[in-house]
This record gives sequence, structure tokens and C-alpha cells, in this order.
Amino acid sequence: MKRFLFLAAATMLIGCGAESADKAPITVKNFLSYVDDKFYDGTIFHRVMSDFMVQGGGFEPGLKEKGKTKPPIKNESKNGVSNERGTIAMARLGDPDSATAQFYINVEDNNGKGKYKERNLDPVSGRSGYAVFGKVIEGMDVVDKIREVETGTKLGTIPDGRQAPMENVPVEEVVIKSIRRADNADSKK
Repeated sequence: MKRFLFLAAATMLIGCGAESADKAPITVKNFLSYVDDKFYDGTIFHRVMSDFMVQGGGFEPGLKEKGKTKPPIKNESKNGVSNERGTIAMARLGDPDSATAQFYINVEDNNGKGKYKERNLDPVSGRSGYAVFGKVIEGMDVVDKIREVETGTKLGTIPDGRQAPMENVPVEEVVIKSIRRADNADSKK
């Protein structure tokens, strides 16, 4: 199983194994290419919604959008893997094929079957969903700590230098020190 670690104030182990690679090969390859490039090092969780998800991978401290990303990838949400609590998926814009580097971790079931039935990030007839490509194996307690941080509205800087208000931003930054691949032996330490 391919695994990678998030290192913030604590460690999380995320599984991105054979099943994920079979169900979402483009998405797994894309995410791991950013991991290998150390793109996520020093980025922040910039959007935190305690009853929904925590999102990161696109902004640096000071809410400055991270530099150049790779081309957008094809949406693989119709892979049969659901946006359940603890799964990791690619964030995107309105265009289903617009995901680049940003990802989110579901803190609730967001598949129309959980506590919030109206929240369905899975594909439904006539609408693409959000591609799930892994799951938190260890450290969901870390995600739960992140989901409870105080949030507010802050100005963020986008690539063209303009500032725009962003909601659900942690008042105190939650920094991802690094994300690295880990083999099975490393994960047991």
C-alpha cells in the first residue's frame, strides 16, 4: 500500500493503496507527484468547516496562494469510492476537470447518507462529484483537532496579486510541515 504522512502539529497516516490507485489512478498519480515535489511543504489548511471538511494544499502562511500548479486533471469521482468521514479527495472549481493540488479531508459523511443529507459530494445523475483517492488510516484525532479550530474571514492573496475575502479560515494558521511517502515499515514507528 502506498502511504504518505501529513506533518502538522502531529502526524496523520493517509492510505493511498492499490485500491485507490485502481479506482482513481490519475488522481493518485497527481497527488503523489505534488508530494514528491514537496509542493505541500509549508502550506496551510486554509478552509476549515467543523461539520464538513478541512481543506489544504493551495495556500502558504499569510493566506498567499501557492505558486504554479500542474495542469488540471480529469475528474475520477465516478469510481465508486464515497466521500465518507476520513476520506481524502481533490478540491476543484465548478468545472469537474479543474482539480490541481488542493485536497480536503471529510470530517463527516458527505455522501448524502450522513448527518447532513443535503450534502452530497459524490456524483449523482447529471452532476459530477469530487474524486476520493485515499483515507486517513491513523490520526483522525488530528483532523478532529483541526476541525475545531476557531475560524473567521480573512483577506487572501491570489496569483495575480489581488486580495479577496475568504471565509472559514483558521484564525491561527494550521501549517503542514511536510507530506512524504512512507512505506509500511516507516508507518509502524
